[in-house]
Amino acid sequence: MVQYNPLQHLPTAEELPETDHKPVESQLQILVANLLEEILAWLWQKRTDWFWGINMGVYYDPGKSAIVPDGFLSLGVERLTRAGGRLSYVIWQEGKVPLLALEYVSKTYGQEYDSKKDEYASIGVLYYAIYNPEYHRRDKHNPFEVYRLVDGQYVLQSGEPVWIPEIGLGIGRAQGTYRAWTREWLYWYDQNGNQLSTPSEVAQQERQRAERLAERLRQMGVDPDTL
Repeated sequence: MVQYNPLQHLPTAEELPETDHKPVESQLQILVANLLEEILAWLWQKRTDWFWGINMGVYYDPGKSAIVPDGFLSLGVERLTRAGGRLSYVIWQEGKVPLLALEYVSKTYGQEYDSKKDEYASIGVLYYAIYNPEYHRRDKHNPFEVYRLVDGQYVLQSGEPVWIPEIGLGIGRAQGTYRAWTREWLYWYDQNGNQLSTPSEVAQQERQRAERLAERLRQMGVDPDTL
């Protein structure tokens, strides 16, 4: 972990670049992280002590450039810190290292299994997830891997979904439809291994329940529109 000298001036988020400004190679880099955030926003809608960043610079050393995960989760921080949202995630301002970092592997290898992995470990990110649905054979890895930091080294976790006790959720893959795109996505899971629904899926389930109830009432001779 980097040690900071309290006497030196540490730049704030307003003084630092927001990201590395490198364009993403696949829209899935953004959509996979968006889906995970939407589920968390529904599940934790009454909580204000968490933040999910997408393609945002994480600054951990005043002398180094930011590392930019495709997605990351921090607990114990304010969800909203300013009217316009965060410009970047500056660890010496936030006081918390991200708990989880997510990388989506695209066509151009981005050192997700090498230097990036070492960098996240040096920062102290407890969980590091790598989603590689298209190029895992090229990279000789599994399509989805989650590592936990143990004594400064990442240890590959077994099974799927992978349970993360610090947040009371698991993370893993499943077929689903998001924004009219049916394919494999990453989802959150409960302690019983049940996949958590997206907000749109929850709304659809509520509509279907309401329609079934209305139909039962009609069969009983009751007009639901008059209730």
